[in-house]
Amino acid sequence: MRQVRGTLALIAVLAVAVATVSRVQSQQASPSWLDAYREPASRLIGAALRNDAAWNRLAELTDTFGHRLAGEQSLADAIVWAVAQMRRDGLENVRAEKVMVPHWVRGAESAEIVAPVRDRLAMLGLGNSVGTPPEGLEAEAVVVRSFAELDARGAALGGKIVVYNVPFTSYGDTVRYRSAGASRAAAYGAVAMLLRSVGPTGLRTPHTGALDYAVGRPRIPAAAIAAEDASRLQRLQDRGQRLIIRLTMQARMLPDVESANVVAEVVGRERPEEVVVLGCHLDSWDVGAGATDDGGGCIASWEAVRLIKTLGLRPRRTLRVVLFSNEENGLRGGLAYRDAHKAGLAGHVLMIETDGGVFRPLGFGFTGSDASRAIVTHVASLLAEVGATRIGAGGGGADIGPSVQAGNLPSMSLDVDGSLYFTIHHTEADTIDRIEPADLARCVAALAVMSYVVADLPERLSR
Repeated sequence: MRQVRGTLALIAVLAVAVATVSRVQSQQASPSWLDAYREPASRLIGAALRNDAAWNRLAELTDTFGHRLAGEQSLADAIVWAVAQMRRDGLENVRAEKVMVPHWVRGAESAEIVAPVRDRLAMLGLGNSVGTPPEGLEAEAVVVRSFAELDARGAALGGKIVVYNVPFTSYGDTVRYRSAGASRAAAYGAVAMLLRSVGPTGLRTPHTGALDYAVGRPRIPAAAIAAEDASRLQRLQDRGQRLIIRLTMQARMLPDVESANVVAEVVGRERPEEVVVLGCHLDSWDVGAGATDDGGGCIASWEAVRLIKTLGLRPRRTLRVVLFSNEENGLRGGLAYRDAHKAGLAGHVLMIETDGGVFRPLGFGFTGSDASRAIVTHVASLLAEVGATRIGAGGGGADIGPSVQAGNLPSMSLDVDGSLYFTIHHTEADTIDRIEPADLARCVAALAVMSYVVADLPERLSR
């Protein structure tokens, strides 16, 4: 027993020694300039984690206005609300910067199998799709598993409905069928396109999203169907049964309408002309409530800047939060921001986008110089308490993309545990119920610390 106790004591001593060495090595690896930011980072993290303010504001947004597709009154009302609330929060230079956006209307829609058995399909029309004739259309359906199979069957597709049954692998790999599938099918004379939803199999939940019609090709109606329904159609076809589907869509595009990007700031104390942007998009698809995509990103970015203001932490440079309009089916907000701020892009130090959900944060993706990567990696070390210390490759986003490209700017994106994201992405299931208050608070903390420190550094990030 005495020998065991002696061994345990030795192990304890060694453990303390190892921990001490690790702590010393960590402190030695950290640059001296980082020490000045440990206290404000701790205050920001503490303030973010102390309450559910961000979750409650997100609940107010989604409960009050619901989904917010560009052109809808719900988005217009949400913009007015955000401007008023930001002013009430004491943020500076709050304004709505005009953006003209497309106005696509879904209308009534349905899809059903007519033969070999009559049954309803779970479907959502794809954004920007044209509609069917008022009476709908009914045609034989052909299921394909890839563009290669589409091309192989091309001569037999005239007058048919093409059904793409392409299982989800990753968003980047699979979304091309949503984007280009209708025009590829139309080139062979297809009269409509149905798409296995771009996302993991859920609970028979279809996913919408935008399509892109190719110039010079016929525009045919296009809709997404649940993964389970696409698999069923595949099985029926594989058994040699002839498929007849009836599709009805009242979708139509109306003239552009006025919308706005919502902008608010904490003005820099020394270099107000230099700017760190926190971006997100306030619009959503016209299903669910747009809580994850991207109401949560907007509230997290907004709350991060609000906390900095509330704690009296005014950085050297200006912090600017931008709630972009029309990311989902046009990207007009991102383009309008680039054009409106073209003269000032040289003063943009960093643009951060949050549009991947507000689940448990892991860190940030970063695109920029090696020297800047080293700096933000040190900043991320301040986020150990919330587990967001990782700096990965490829940070950016759709809304900030036009400005980042035009100004050759460093860019970041909040990196989170996205295991649930594409299951609810662009579906009726995108509601606040999927978001944990503690995870959202951690996202706020990560955004607040990273944006504040970068905005306050003595030297700006290099491009």
